[in-house]
Amino acid sequence: MKRLFLFLLLAALTICCLYAQEDNKYTLDTIRTGIKEAGEPYIADKYIVFTAEDNHRFTGIAFDFEDYRTIHSLERLVFYDYDSNPRGSVLFYILEIPVNSTGIEYRMIFDGLWTTDPQNPEKEFSFESGTYVSEVRYGNMTPIKTEKKNDKVTFIHNSDPGRTVRLSGTFSNWDSFIYYMKETSPGHYELELPLPSGTYYYCFYEGLVPILDGTNPAKVYTPEGRIASVITVN
Repeated sequence: MKRLFLFLLLAALTICCLYAQEDNKYTLDTIRTGIKEAGEPYIADKYIVFTAEDNHRFTGIAFDFEDYRTIHSLERLVFYDYDSNPRGSVLFYILEIPVNSTGIEYRMIFDGLWTTDPQNPEKEFSFESGTYVSEVRYGNMTPIKTEKKNDKVTFIHNSDPGRTVRLSGTFSNWDSFIYYMKETSPGHYELELPLPSGTYYYCFYEGLVPILDGTNPAKVYTPEGRIASVITVN
């Protein structure tokens, strides 16, 4: 009996671990999909996204909490047109926010030259290193994400400016032409809906393409076989 219990416990832990890994994969894939161009670092879920122009042979990033000893290479994200021809690229690095931290300092490396992040105007002089460093303070960069407050849900979607973004879900019987999101700032779209208690599946639409919520890591497979974002209102 004890062996059976240990076996079931191990199996449950394995399943939980695999689910967490799969959910993390969907989150990172969604974040990558949301990268459109080089810009200021921003927070997505529990990660900070750094971007850079793809015009150097090597681009790296190093952080204060690692004493700048580790240089992380930025990855290349290539954009394609409708004929599958490359039309441009951008570099990016996704950092999981360190536990119990209120902010980070970092430096960029371009072809062996250490410098501050040209995409980030926030920097300060570090007396410890004797040079300027870029910084990200979480107090000034509160994660903007889909969230529920009482009986209302504020849906958040980030994309290119000037898009027509629609919201579809089980609350609209998957009709994507009922709810249109408002662009409250360039590339930032919001919509507040009053929803009764329950669990709702949803996604965003730009044109006819469904898009998962990059600010919400919770994903499910619907009975129809599609993957959708999910939120529960208590």
